[in-house]
Amino acid sequence: METINDFFTLFSSLLWGWPMVVLLLGTHLFLTFRLGIPQRKLLTGIRLSMQRDSGATGDVSQFGALATALAATIGTGNIVGVATAVALGGPGAVLWCWLTGIFGMSTKYAEGLLAVKYRVKGADGRIYGGPMYALERGLGMKWLAVLFAVFTALASFGIGCTVQANSIALLANETFGIPTWVVGIFVCLLTAVVILGGVKSIARVCTVLVPFMALFYVMGCVVILVMNAPFVWPALKLIVTSAFNPSAAGGGFVGATVMMAARYGIARGLFSNESGMGSAPIVAAAAQTRNPVRQALVSATGTFWDTVVICALTGLVLVSSIMAYPDISYSDGAALTKVAFSKIPVVGAPLLTFGILTFAFSTILGWSYYGECAVNYIERQRANRFYRVLFIVALFFGCIISLDIIWNIADCMNALMAIPNLVALLLLSGVAARETRKYLWNGNLDDEMAEEAGEQNG
Repeated sequence: METINDFFTLFSSLLWGWPMVVLLLGTHLFLTFRLGIPQRKLLTGIRLSMQRDSGATGDVSQFGALATALAATIGTGNIVGVATAVALGGPGAVLWCWLTGIFGMSTKYAEGLLAVKYRVKGADGRIYGGPMYALERGLGMKWLAVLFAVFTALASFGIGCTVQANSIALLANETFGIPTWVVGIFVCLLTAVVILGGVKSIARVCTVLVPFMALFYVMGCVVILVMNAPFVWPALKLIVTSAFNPSAAGGGFVGATVMMAARYGIARGLFSNESGMGSAPIVAAAAQTRNPVRQALVSATGTFWDTVVICALTGLVLVSSIMAYPDISYSDGAALTKVAFSKIPVVGAPLLTFGILTFAFSTILGWSYYGECAVNYIERQRANRFYRVLFIVALFFGCIISLDIIWNIADCMNALMAIPNLVALLLLSGVAARETRKYLWNGNLDDEMAEEAGEQNG
């Protein structure tokens, strides 16, 4: 097992090295300008996410699809991931993480557009889509589509299942003294109640849970920033200046190089918002939407909320707290956020505990749907029930076993998902640009998708 773990540790570091970072960030930049900077329509996307295209084909509302995607995306990476970036890359890493979110919105936009463009209606009447359908129907690359589906299904048991369950079990055990096996049973039962009802049940829960958990976490961050008020502006200046000038760090920080700040900030930003990974478009395809661009705009807001808002707030909280409290050691990324929140009297630690628990559980719900759709693509409806049962069983074992090797395998699967998805995005960028001109820039955003029936039944 140690040898296997060492192999996946090395493989993961290679997959998530500079080539992947450059490929993902390069795709973000390319699509931003290829599509005419769709980030300009952020407010339109937010408005559309609050509306319902009830007459359009789809399984869930646009907000339901967004909430489910955010459930899978907003997770411990927003808390621990940003802290790790600050610990390894210095305060400048926060700016690079934020910039990754800004440009990543265009990639999430393109993913949502292609997901709706190439979605299909299954024999069970449900709508299916995502990178595997774009690869098969848009590019004729069935073999690459199958690979993506396999990587997604495997990843769902890692980062979206056992890893999150383990985080919940350990936190509940450390905080409340509850045995991990008891937590395991509770998590399994709670998850089963939701996911056995399919995407509509998952979306219903996520539409309530995601805004609630995000609001509580943001409120906690705002309270800390108010407490750190004299240090907020200096922290913001430090974040900006140290991203390009390592000697500017100061404030208790050891100046990291610009390369280190960029590397860890970009990598954590990419990992947090999942833009380019190909997971979020799987649920975007199920949205009730008149045309591909409307859902694309809604999907892009997911990266905005996840990285531009929540990750940025976390980063500002951490840097201002380190400057305000010299006793805080920023070298331990895993403990940094916990120490910062502990500065809030009485409610700080419980607030963070609540955030981590809900973030982890919501990730389980979102990824269960991603994995099921991936399995469905390979085996159609025959494997759906088996997958759900296996997913629930895996949750229990995730609560009671050590997961070092699972973390490394999950990291590898996530990177391997991104490669075929990026192939689809880049090779179909012309299709995305054409649809964008047709519906967004030519003022036809409210038009029905004329080719929808042919696309879904073709």
